[in-house]
Amino acid sequence: MIISVQNQKGGVGKTTIAVHISHALALKKKRVLLVDADPQGSARDWAAARGEEPPFPVIGLDRPTIHRDLPTVAAGYDHVVIDGPPRVSDLARSAIIAADIVVIPIQPSPYDIWAADEVVKLIQEANVFKENLKAVFVINRKIVNTAIGRDVVEALEQYPFPVLQSAVSQRVVFAESAAEGKTVLEVDKNGSASKEVKALVQELLKLGVK
Repeated sequence: MIISVQNQKGGVGKTTIAVHISHALALKKKRVLLVDADPQGSARDWAAARGEEPPFPVIGLDRPTIHRDLPTVAAGYDHVVIDGPPRVSDLARSAIIAADIVVIPIQPSPYDIWAADEVVKLIQEANVFKENLKAVFVINRKIVNTAIGRDVVEALEQYPFPVLQSAVSQRVVFAESAAEGKTVLEVDKNGSASKEVKALVQELLKLGVK
C-alpha cells in the first residue's frame, strides 16, 4: 500500500502524521519506506535527530517524477508512506498519482477547512489518470474534550472524501518525541497518543487497499 500524506496548507502536522503512520506499520512487522517528498526535508531532519537507526528507512525524493520512480525505489517494501510537499506543484501532483490512498490532515480550524479546497482539486485531477485512487481526511491536533472536532467533520461534508473516525489529538508528547527523532510509539507506548495513532493505522488498513 502506498499512502501519500498531503495538504498544501502548512502547519497541519503532515510530517508528524507521515512519520507516525510509518512507525505504526513497521511495528506490525512490515517493511516500510518513508519517502520525504517535501523539499524542506522535515522527515529527513527527524531521522537525522535520532541517535540510532530509525525503525524504518527515510529517503528524499522531492522531484516531480515520484509516480515513475517509486516502483523501482520501493521494490521489496510492504508499505510506502509519502510525506508530500507543502504547496500546489507538479511535485504534489506526482506524489498524489503515485499513491493508492491520500491522507489529508486537517486541523480543527476554519482556515484549514477552507484551504482543503486546493488538495481536493489536485486529487480530483489525479482521479482522471487513476480511477481507483482513494482519499480521506484525518482530524489532527484535535483539542481534547471539545466539540470542535465534530464541527470540523460536519464542515468537511462539503467535500467528496470521508473523514476517518480516528482522530489525533493535540498532545505535548508529539513535540517532545520529535525533538529526539522518535515517535510517541517509542516514548509513550501505552499512552493515549500511541493508541490514537494505532487506531488511525488500523482504519487505513481496513479501507481494503492492497
